[in-house]
Amino acid sequence: MKLPRIETRCLHKSYQHDIRALDDVSLIVPDGSFALILGASGSGKTTLLSIMSLIDRPTDGSLLYAGEDVTKLSDAGRSRLRRRIGIVTQDFALISGLSVWENVTYPQIPGGMARSERKRHAEVALERVGLTHRMNARAQELSGGERQRTAIARALVGKPEVFILDEPTSNLDDVTGQRVTEAIREEYSRGATIVVASHDSRFEKLATEAIELVNGRRRIAA
Repeated sequence: MKLPRIETRCLHKSYQHDIRALDDVSLIVPDGSFALILGASGSGKTTLLSIMSLIDRPTDGSLLYAGEDVTKLSDAGRSRLRRRIGIVTQDFALISGLSVWENVTYPQIPGGMARSERKRHAEVALERVGLTHRMNARAQELSGGERQRTAIARALVGKPEVFILDEPTSNLDDVTGQRVTEAIREEYSRGATIVVASHDSRFEKLATEAIELVNGRRRIAA
């Protein structure tokens, strides 16, 4: 039997001791599935995705990747694993001073890839989100929607097997949103595991799993 790609066990996350963002969240994301995380604002979706993408650590509980508990990995180990995940956060996490294409391929630098090769990879990824015309612009020169598409291109560039995406179409017009949705669908079609928090109905049609959070707890259907 194939192990789940991602699994959480009794996940808790508290801030300032008494603010509980996640409360006993257990879930399984099968390999090659498309999981849609649902919930109102403040339900814990972003916190859950931050832990799943190894940006944050849980207060208690476990996170497993392909059966391996990665909860207590060292910072270096977490960084290595994170480079194998396509991540889009709500703040986009771009580096000011770097160009769009440099931001897109920044995770590839530790692999020793030549600058010219990185630029070629960036151009391909940026074409998928309709942003090649801005590839030499600096991050601080971009609009909100352009920053979001840069973050999505960065997630796409390495063709990772896992994508964790927090509201990836929230700042985009309908045409651009459709283009980005199609790029994500293509990754799913090639076998990637997708976890996305979104209210975009286009993702509802793709999802094989729906996980709803209410006040930091998972709602289990009756």
